[in-house]
Amino acid sequence: MNFYGNVNKVLYGGDYNPEQWPKEIWKEDMRLFTLAGIDVLTINVFSWAALQPSEDEYNFSVLDEIIETISVAEMKICLATATATHPAWMARRYPEILRVNADGSKRKFGDRENSCPNSGIYRMYAGRLARKLAERYGKLENIIAWHISNEFSGYCYCDNCQNAFRQWLKKRYKTLETLNAAWNTSFWGHTYHDWEDIVSPSFLGGEWTGHQHRISGSCQIQSIDYRRFYSDSLLDCYLVEVRELREITPQIPVTTNLMGTYWDTDYFKWGKHMDFIAWDNYPWPDCPYTRISMNHALMRGCGNGKPFSLMEQTPSVTNWQPYNSLKRPGIMRLWSYQALAHGSDTVMFFQMRRSRGCCEKFHGAVIDHCGNENTRVFREVAALGEELKKLGDAFLDSRIVSQTAVLYDWDNWWATSISAGPTIDMNYPEEVYRYYDALAKQNYSVDIIGVDTALDNYKILYAPLLYMVKPGYAKKLKRFVNNGGILLTTYFSGMTDERDLVTQDGYPGELRELCGIWVEETDALLPDQKNGFVIKDGELAGTWKAEMLCDIIHPEGAEVIALYESDFYAGTPALCRNNFGKGQVWYFGARPQQELLDRVTALICGGQEIKPVFPVTEGIEAVCRIKDGKEFVFVLNHNKNDMKITISEASRDIITNKKFDADECFLLPAAGVLILVKN
Repeated sequence: MNFYGNVNKVLYGGDYNPEQWPKEIWKEDMRLFTLAGIDVLTINVFSWAALQPSEDEYNFSVLDEIIETISVAEMKICLATATATHPAWMARRYPEILRVNADGSKRKFGDRENSCPNSGIYRMYAGRLARKLAERYGKLENIIAWHISNEFSGYCYCDNCQNAFRQWLKKRYKTLETLNAAWNTSFWGHTYHDWEDIVSPSFLGGEWTGHQHRISGSCQIQSIDYRRFYSDSLLDCYLVEVRELREITPQIPVTTNLMGTYWDTDYFKWGKHMDFIAWDNYPWPDCPYTRISMNHALMRGCGNGKPFSLMEQTPSVTNWQPYNSLKRPGIMRLWSYQALAHGSDTVMFFQMRRSRGCCEKFHGAVIDHCGNENTRVFREVAALGEELKKLGDAFLDSRIVSQTAVLYDWDNWWATSISAGPTIDMNYPEEVYRYYDALAKQNYSVDIIGVDTALDNYKILYAPLLYMVKPGYAKKLKRFVNNGGILLTTYFSGMTDERDLVTQDGYPGELRELCGIWVEETDALLPDQKNGFVIKDGELAGTWKAEMLCDIIHPEGAEVIALYESDFYAGTPALCRNNFGKGQVWYFGARPQQELLDRVTALICGGQEIKPVFPVTEGIEAVCRIKDGKEFVFVLNHNKNDMKITISEASRDIITNKKFDADECFLLPAAGVLILVKN
């Protein structure tokens, strides 16, 4: 049994908005969906205005008809609570529910995600609507999941939020004395003597837009705390509806759609309160395949390794990117199988029928504006639907087992982004991606984990840009390495504690003994500046580019692997390796050239006897899902041309039933996919 109950195949479908269309079209939609192999529809995402036309009136008649139409067609339903957009009457009668921008301007009605999550009025009506939906539809057998709101996001700076922020701070710090010490408020005379003096950091005070539109502020921990608080506020708002739904329908799982490496919300916290992770995958057209896979791995990690749901992807074109290229033939199928490879048990789209008007009218859909099955996109969707039927439940509810992991932490993202220095070129998600990419493109199975994730099952942990070391995490890392683990960390690590207070024990602070080094200074390189890693002998011998930041390092027991090539610190350590207990720590003092990082990765994994999932070929991704001891190896060709691969073991492709002998060569077509099981 998987997260959505007793289902015998990968669920296939997506967001359907029949309320935007005349009822006579609905029957034709059901015919087309059936033809395409669609078996699940997400409905009611933005229907609050229709369900509650006034404060005291509820009208479920249209939703009743929609559900009846879908049920007669024998399709399953992911029923949304419709709370992503409040109705116009609510904004008119209760303007306190509208958000306030960072510049102090009050928003008006006319957008989604425009409700203040700290508004008691909004929470009351949202919870009430969720309860009514549960009471009315909760016993229907084809309701397989509740979908709360939609893509929780954004910030508000209204009085509701400011008052809630003060309460959040009281709970976190207990006393003003503790807060003043944590925030270092003696700086610029910001000391607080009354909780009422604390305001939300905004463009009215405390924050400003700096270089490249990055947010900065005078008291950066206040800004970091506001991000923590607001992620919690959105989560609390989500939980208002969760409680109502679970009280009435405890048998139906509850979720909402997340968005990968998304700034606003700490998804590791959210994952603890979601029955399963669901997320929306919208990569840009030329996105590296390992960048897409990192998002899948992150979402899987937020769900503690359990299968997740690909809740949204476009079948053809995304309408809100700077350049909205069509998905080339085969790419929708390829990226769908990539999601399945990394742990999804669903393939779902936004949207099922293309809207006629407003801002998503040119976003792709299963059914195009022409309204028939005679389109390239529909044919591709139907072909994939037929394949998913044949696959059945072969790998449903399976797991990915990894011996390598990469740390991702929203607090470190917020802190390094808001930090005053050392460089505007530092982009936390993209820095983490470089280290994930080094593992993933060599076909090592790799997880993305949070600071709360247990490390017992891993042999290797990459923790780049670990700027902020949270309480107890240094000890956790020491236990990991002492027991034989390999830790790789980098420049700008161990700088502060969770209060953003800089260490007074010498950089990298709590990691100093573990890394066996002292970092005296850090040099920020201009965009056109380069330094170099000079390695004189061994498997890594050569001169490699060193970029962005260069730590000036003094070894304290660590072995020097590479020296800087130039500048006044030429000839000083740039890359170090420290033996600690049974394990080792690698420390990159500068951002390495990707090829050097790739070679170090291969060296470390080889030393730990970790083998790739599949022989390494450029642009060929391989991921293994395991179910009841049976391995399903997904092999995906992300190249624009056919690629010759070698099948190491006697296997069978469960998509086509083609059998392969051991060491057989095969020409995998561009965008081609195999799912191999041993004969």
